[in-house]
Amino acid sequence: MPGERLTLRSTSEIGRFPGVALPTRVELSIQKVEEKKQEEGGCRRWFRKICPCCCKRQSSTSYDITDKVEWAKGPTPEPVKPIPEKPENGELKETEEAKLSVCSVDLLSSKTGQNRVEHHTNLYHGDELIIRRGQTFQIEMELNRPFDADNDKMHLELKTGLLPKVSKGTHVIIPLVEHLEDQGWEAKITEQNGCKLKLSVNSPANAVIGLYGLTVLTRSLKDEAPNAHCSSKSVILLFNPWCEEDVVFLDDEEQRKEYVLNDTGRIYYGTEKQIGARTWNFGQFQEGILEACLFLLEKSDMSPSGRGDPVNVVRVITAMINAQDDFGVLVGNWSGDYTGGTCPAAWSSSVEILRTYHSTNGTPVCYGQCWVFSGVTTTVLRCLGIPSRSVTNFQSAHDTDVSLTTDVYFDENMEPIDHLNSDSVWNFHVWNDCWMARPDLPPGNGGWQAVDSTPQETSQGIFCCGPASISAIRSGHVYLKHDTPFVFAEVNSDKIYWKRNQDGTFSQVYSEKKAVGHCISTKAVGSDEREDITNLYKHPEDSEEERIAVETASRYGSKPDTYCAAAAEDVRVEVKIDGEGPKMGCDAKLSIVVKNQSSEPRRTTLHSQVAVMHYTGVLKNAIKKDQIPVELLPNEEKKIEWILPYQEYQNQLVDQAALMLSLCGRVTETKQVLANQTSFRLRTPDLSIKPLGDAVVGKEMSAKITFTNPLPCTLKDVVFRVEGLGLQKGHEVLIGDVGGHATLTLTEHFIPSQPGPKKLVASLDCKQLTQVHGVADIVVLDQ
Repeated sequence: MPGERLTLRSTSEIGRFPGVALPTRVELSIQKVEEKKQEEGGCRRWFRKICPCCCKRQSSTSYDITDKVEWAKGPTPEPVKPIPEKPENGELKETEEAKLSVCSVDLLSSKTGQNRVEHHTNLYHGDELIIRRGQTFQIEMELNRPFDADNDKMHLELKTGLLPKVSKGTHVIIPLVEHLEDQGWEAKITEQNGCKLKLSVNSPANAVIGLYGLTVLTRSLKDEAPNAHCSSKSVILLFNPWCEEDVVFLDDEEQRKEYVLNDTGRIYYGTEKQIGARTWNFGQFQEGILEACLFLLEKSDMSPSGRGDPVNVVRVITAMINAQDDFGVLVGNWSGDYTGGTCPAAWSSSVEILRTYHSTNGTPVCYGQCWVFSGVTTTVLRCLGIPSRSVTNFQSAHDTDVSLTTDVYFDENMEPIDHLNSDSVWNFHVWNDCWMARPDLPPGNGGWQAVDSTPQETSQGIFCCGPASISAIRSGHVYLKHDTPFVFAEVNSDKIYWKRNQDGTFSQVYSEKKAVGHCISTKAVGSDEREDITNLYKHPEDSEEERIAVETASRYGSKPDTYCAAAAEDVRVEVKIDGEGPKMGCDAKLSIVVKNQSSEPRRTTLHSQVAVMHYTGVLKNAIKKDQIPVELLPNEEKKIEWILPYQEYQNQLVDQAALMLSLCGRVTETKQVLANQTSFRLRTPDLSIKPLGDAVVGKEMSAKITFTNPLPCTLKDVVFRVEGLGLQKGHEVLIGDVGGHATLTLTEHFIPSQPGPKKLVASLDCKQLTQVHGVADIVVLDQ
């Protein structure tokens, strides 16, 4: 509401190289902010800074100029030049009549007005003119006298960036024309009523996006200096997925609603056999988010002239979301110690993160891991108009030597050589797809592009990744930019086992062809269901097309001869998980299946080791080792039950409650090497959220959140985080200790502020238990 502002509570090693409570009442507080009269808006201050000649101060009052991107909040309008009084005979003097000037400009920027509705920007907070490129918009103005098309001259100017230049597309001169051609910047008078004019203005589909200042220049005499009138409001130009000429055009309305306009989503985690899902509030239309996204562009070293190309923009965004080398939005932390910040698993929204980053003038927010980086990236890209989605790859490989394979090295005794085993396989990794044409690549490589903001490897010296064409990844065309080899290895590299020979060289002893890239997942269009998009990233496993893609890619890697020799493979070993898998607080039970595919008997001894693992694939320590002798008759299959008691892992787990079971062995008769690595997680309970009362705008309602501790031990320093877009702002609830197997009930009271379908999201944060969250769907009725 006008005059009100929601107030927020402020609540390692980086990347992949780490070696029963009473009900609580929580009230929504809204801080009243008195609007200052005669206050100059942030956008006007920003443009006065870059163009003082066009945006002069209106009084002697001094202002603080900062680098923050803010909206103008009703600044004092430009002094209106008085209309000359007519003499008694009704005629003006020639000099007075000749001076044409603009009294006021109305950008028709109301959220419910024609411009915002037609440009699909009516959901954004604020009253600036927010439009999309390649599409006509309307403005109105009042002059000091009627406009004479035969004698008067008028044009518009838009400027963005600190040093606007016509040659760079950052200083735009918009002429008046008789007919709009829909190919460039141009304006046409569509209505004239006395001193009032209405103009239709076109923008090209490749225009630079960002924050512009608008000036109207008028003159009447040929040699007369023009009169300049600066609009008190700014123009924000965004990418346009609805425009066929824009490279981000997406030819499906339901997909545009999902990948541009939907402000909530689902992010997947866990393992391919135990896929977990959490709701994430992207909140791209919330108060302050568009400002924060524009601030992010300003803070980067990207030239404003490069903001017309989405390839450049997403590449810069993936660099700026992480703080690894440029003081970006989020500090990555995989250490397990989150002192001084927020545990990554506790976040469920991008809103607080971006607001905090902007309000602190670009101080990185602590802390993030891959799903947080991805969630914030989705927010920023959708906010700027680029279709985007968060994508989870299970068993995601990290290739460190551009071999296009995931390599595991053993010594002569088949013991791992730790200092060589730098490649890893994450339980899951979350990145983003964004949609755009790729005119910089051969035809057929447009559409979904993979981008990744998690700091892993540098790309051209910067911690960023993509955009990599998914079509190129699927075909193994890793020679196409950007970072296609790295993403290919994540989803479709083979795991190659190498044994050191007596002379120090290495020989390939085993190859796993289905080790990585499982169940690649994203939220389905129009529902909360999971959509498996693995087929977009690669052909079916073991198909001729998939093998061709892998071998094609390998030729461009650092080990192009990897596939010259094949190993014997007549004995198979795999690990199976029954049902949804083991639960936290219980014994973990898995099944090892060994199959002899030959017509001869086979014997082996399987060496098993289970280790606690960070979800990035980094092992913490081994907690159990066994040797399992196996004898197989011809064509026999054996199923061996494997158990890890709760007492052996209860004090060992890290963030994701993840473990890895590794198996290796050698077939006595054939010397075939058997190897398998299976990661699994211990499932945590969900929070139960039950809405109470009618959901009506302006009427208080409640929601009961219930949680049962699955562990026999006490959870220390439990904190709840609750948020609902259009329901209540994000906040923390300090719970304290929760006893073993105790049930906790929390009651939230709030007043919905927006009608329509909404989601109330909650998460639990404590050191002993993470990834505990819940969501409730609430349909809010209008008053």
